[in-house]
This record gives sequence, structure tokens and C-alpha cells, in this order.
Amino acid sequence: MSTTAFTATPTLTRLALRRDRIRLPLWLLGVGGLVAGTAASIEELYPTAAERMANAAVRAGSVAARAITGPAPGGTLGGLVMSEVLVYAALLAGLLNILTVARHTRQNEELGRAELAGSAAVGRHASLSSALLVAVIANLGLAAVCALALLGIGLPAAGSLAAGVAIGTSGLAFAAIAAVAAQLAESSRGALGLAGAVLGLAFLLRALGDALGEVDPGGTTVTSAWPSWLSPIGWSQQFLPFGANRWWPLAVAAAFMAVAIGLAAMLSTHRDVGTGMMPVRRGPVRASSGLLSPLGLAWRLQRGVLFGWLVAVAVLGASFGGVGHQVDELFGSESSAELMRELGGSSGSLVDAYFAGMLGLLAVIVAAYPVQAALRMRLEESGGGAEPLLATAVSRPRWLASHAICAAGGTVLVLAALGASTGLAYGLVAGDVAGEVGELLTAALAQVPPALVLVGFVVAAFGLLPRQAVSLSWLAFAVSLVVSQFGVLFGLPQVALDVSPFTHVPNVPTEQVTAAPLLIMLAIAAALTGAGVLAFRNRNLAL
Repeated sequence: MSTTAFTATPTLTRLALRRDRIRLPLWLLGVGGLVAGTAASIEELYPTAAERMANAAVRAGSVAARAITGPAPGGTLGGLVMSEVLVYAALLAGLLNILTVARHTRQNEELGRAELAGSAAVGRHASLSSALLVAVIANLGLAAVCALALLGIGLPAAGSLAAGVAIGTSGLAFAAIAAVAAQLAESSRGALGLAGAVLGLAFLLRALGDALGEVDPGGTTVTSAWPSWLSPIGWSQQFLPFGANRWWPLAVAAAFMAVAIGLAAMLSTHRDVGTGMMPVRRGPVRASSGLLSPLGLAWRLQRGVLFGWLVAVAVLGASFGGVGHQVDELFGSESSAELMRELGGSSGSLVDAYFAGMLGLLAVIVAAYPVQAALRMRLEESGGGAEPLLATAVSRPRWLASHAICAAGGTVLVLAALGASTGLAYGLVAGDVAGEVGELLTAALAQVPPALVLVGFVVAAFGLLPRQAVSLSWLAFAVSLVVSQFGVLFGLPQVALDVSPFTHVPNVPTEQVTAAPLLIMLAIAAALTGAGVLAFRNRNLAL
């Protein structure tokens, strides 16, 4: 049978979709829920046309607000929704595509799946092509879900469709970037790191372009500066959903994707399976003494991810802290101030309620880090890295505890970076650096116990149901995010709100820190971790 470069692409695509049958729908529902929840909250925050126009004018005139979320494409309800959610939906779409392409290309090579599939009649470009086809299907679904979510709250069809296409287009651009990264890097971690760095750079270029943009004569819209045109996230904004509803940015993105995918295909023909195009740095002749312990090895495996999170969280915290002095303008109407106090607490000032609400939201998003870090155990087990190590004198509880300690310690560091950067940025504009850093650092660290509950859940799932641990862990994270942040807006009963551990954290700084709920959550985290350790000790490895 003759074999072409694309032979077996449909079969590999079906196999990849089978593997992602739970993961992809959860991602689509999560992003769609974020868009729908934000749209509903904006409608409630700014019920009148005058309030929307006033908010759009404040956003257009504020450099910090433009850098964080981008300007509103007009003073309509849809325009304000886009100013709140479009950038972050595009970020999530980029992350989804990077993870998807890396999973079905370099990770398959690392785990030996590509070699196994290659023993049959499989073309050279079949693996890359199938990964990109899965990305195309995922982005079509993402665009449809987001458009339907906006249509569902009564927004115009043209703007809803443009918004969905803008989000899906941004995702596809990052799928192409991940395809190139997968050819350059030596490992899946390297590919994720390269593509993730491009994602972060794209966000910063978009923020710089919007910050340097020119306010239009109407005072409610902004023409972005040239750095935005270097960013796929900036391209999604240039669709101007619910504004001009432009479609020609799609051609810019399509041209970029054609070049990037062509480059990835060319690189793919010049490398062997399991290798990358970038030269591999040679390590030292002798390992350091720190690698002689399970804890040292776990730290070595997880430190790159942690450093990436620390940088991203510090930038995010500084961005939100920098607009703290404009909260009274951004939430000037009575209805918006009332809702902000409902989310962040009513006992303090509006600024305190803003920081309590924002830190609560960011803390749940940051909780993706401990889930990712703790799941490293499952990757080591399924990839075969744990088997030779556990064949030595290293006990199973000690090996598991080393990864759990790294995940828990990293969680504390990431949340501390969030609180310190937010406090530092706000302290500089408010003129009280020491006081604001101390207060907001305390508020961020109050979120540590619920994040540790998620670590305990991952450990328990890993010990009891190893093959379902990844899906269950991300499902728990998604439920925590949606329930804690949108449960009040959706009108969920208290018993449903209590499902998320983040619901039980006091709204610091509008409320005082109370020890009882935090100690209870630490006890739950310890119990879940103990159950996971006990189960892992008594089961076979699930390779």
C-alpha cells in the first residue's frame, strides 16, 4: 500500500477526539460560561444606556483600564461585554489550543504513542495534521458556544457571531504557534514553555497597543496603536464585535496561520521523532546533591512551571492593582457599586470591595496552578518516570508527598506574588506602599486553604482513580471557578455555593480573617491527601 505524507490523518484525528471527549467539552463549556456570566453581570451592572456610555468613556480615557481589558467598541451593552471578556476569552482559547496541539504531537512522541502508531502505515505529517484538525474542530465549537451564549442574553446576532469568530480565530492562531513550537522544542514541556511565552508576549503587546492608542472624537472608543497588530489577541479585538463588526482581520489571521503551519510542516520533515530543532543544552557531568532526594527531583521537574506562573501572576496583579484608584469612576453608578459590594463585601469602602472581589476571582484562576502541579504525579506515573524510581528504596508515600509539597509550597508562593504585586501597584498610586502591600498580601494568603483543598482532591483522585484523575481534577477546578464567581449572579442556592471551597473564605479586606473556616479547609485538605496516599500505597501502578 502506498503511503503519502498525510496517510492515516483521519484515523489519528478520530483517536485524538476520542481521547479528548471529556476534556474539550469541559473547556468549551467553561469559556462559554465565562462569556455568558460576564454578559449577564454587565447587563445587571449597567442597566441604562447613560450608565453604559459613561463607563465606556471612563474605559477609553483610562490608560490602565485599556491595558488590562482593552477599550469598549462603543457604549452599547455588547461593547461593554467585549471590553470585559474578549481579551480573557482569547487568552483561554490560546491556552486551550497550545495544550491541545502539544498533547497530540510532542507528548505522544515522549510517551511512545507516536512510535507505536508509526509502526503502521502513517504519513510523516499525519500526527501534526490530526492535531491541527482537532484544534480546528475545537475552535469551531468554541466560536459557536460563545456566539450562542451572547445570543442567549438577547445581544444582536451580527455582533455575537463576530465575537465568536474573533475568539475562535485567536485560538487557531495559537494552534499554529504551538505547531511550530512542537517542532523546535526537545520535549512537550519545552513546547508548552515556548508557546506559553508567545501567549504572554501577545498579551503584553496587546496591552501596550491599547495603552498607547488614540481616543476617538466621540470619547468612547479607541484606535489601538501598532503593537496590537503584532498580537493574535489584538487581532481578535480588531473584529470590533458589537461595534463596526469588521471581518477583514480574519484575513490577517489566516495569512499568519498559513505561514506558521507551512513552517511547522517544513521543520517536521527535517527532524527525527522524539527530537527538536533547537540544540539541547548539555547538563553537568554529575547531578547536584539536591537531585538525590525525591523532593529535590520533584522540585527540578516542577520549578519551570512555577516560575512561569509567578511572572504571569505578578503582571496580572500589578495590572489590577494599578487601576485601584479609578474604582469610584469605573463603578460610579449606584447599581454597579451595589453589585460590586455584593461580590466583595459591604462592610468596607468600594475600593476594598473591588480588591476583595478581584483577589477572589484571581485566586480561583490561580488555583489552576496547584491542580497542574499536583497532576505531575500522574504524568510521571503514566509516562514511566515513576516506575524506576519506586523500584529503589524510595517509598510510595515519600514520592507522592514530595510532589504534593512542591504543589502546596508553590501555591503559597504564587498567591503571595499575587497579593504583593497588587498591593505594590496600588500602593504606588495611593501613596502607601507598605500599608497596601501588607493588607492585600494578607487578603491573597487567605485564599491558600481552599487552594490546598484542590491539591488534596487531586491527590485523592490520583490515589483512588488514577486513570480518571486528570479529568476529575480539572472538573473540580471548573466547578470551583463557576460556582464561586458566578453562583451569586446565577442565583444558585447556598447549598450549591457551598460546594466550592473558595465560597467559605472571608472577603478580605472588607471583612476580618476568621480562623475557623480556614482551619476546617486545611483539615479537609489533609484528610483528602491522606486518603490519596493510603490508596496509592495499596494499588498497582496505572501505566
